[in-house]
Amino acid sequence: MSASHPSIEVLEAGMFTTVQDLGRPGYGPMGVSASGAADALSLRVGNLLVGNHEGAAALEMTLSGGTFAFPQGGVVALTGSDLGSGLPLWTACTLEAGDVLRCGKSFTGARCYLCVRGGISVPLFLGSASTHVLTGLGGHVVARGDVLHVGEEGVGRIRVANPGALLRISPRKVIRATDGPQSGWFRSSFFAGKYTVTEEANRMGLRLGGATFEMERPGKMLSEGVALGAVQIAAGGQPIIMFVEQQTTGGYPKIANVIAADMHSVGQLRPRDEVRFVRVSLEEARESLRKQEKLIGSGDLFL
Repeated sequence: MSASHPSIEVLEAGMFTTVQDLGRPGYGPMGVSASGAADALSLRVGNLLVGNHEGAAALEMTLSGGTFAFPQGGVVALTGSDLGSGLPLWTACTLEAGDVLRCGKSFTGARCYLCVRGGISVPLFLGSASTHVLTGLGGHVVARGDVLHVGEEGVGRIRVANPGALLRISPRKVIRATDGPQSGWFRSSFFAGKYTVTEEANRMGLRLGGATFEMERPGKMLSEGVALGAVQIAAGGQPIIMFVEQQTTGGYPKIANVIAADMHSVGQLRPRDEVRFVRVSLEEARESLRKQEKLIGSGDLFL
């Protein structure tokens, strides 16, 4: 491997590490959910810090991280949760040839992203490098002994994050959501209680403990499309937030839907985290996303 095409050697993979980019939207009619980074905002910012296109493939580490050797060195950024690597978060850092990066258990949040200038190079499936874990489609589940090739996605200058602006995209424990299409079917409001993320949480969905919900009109509904962030009420009455590998259709009623601007916060929820929800209108949801995208696209997120 030449110096212009560096690699990453996986000495330890951590609890669960995968290659992710921004996913493969548009294949829902074929039954393929988009997948991609659970916290897409952290991946995007990390890539911009190291000079990549914002959608370049990176490593997503869940709850505990791996140990990686950089035989040729490289420029990296860690974003999302703090895995105690010793490198500053949200900062582009230069590693010398032979350096080893060690990540441990998460101090904050559920997922950390290791973005490297050039991006992680794996074969694309339906135009994406993301790992769809439940189906095994695309990407790569990282294992000890792997050698990951770095691509040529570095297209811009290395950037420095604006600490004040970063606060504006910090993960929330009060999640904004709109009413779901079947919100009126239930005897109590989804927005009235507090919830705990259960151990039944993965890239397909997060089951919430706390209040359970009973329908005013018991019965079955026809299956219909399921959106990212939809909050379904399953047979036992517990809410489930449908996540990046969600089923594309389903027959459970949807009491609410997490807004797009807060999906990165859902990606940082860990089992036993407490969370509550606040209702917003569709107009407020659109405005929140517009402001978030403007912050990234305008360059105000960087010094």
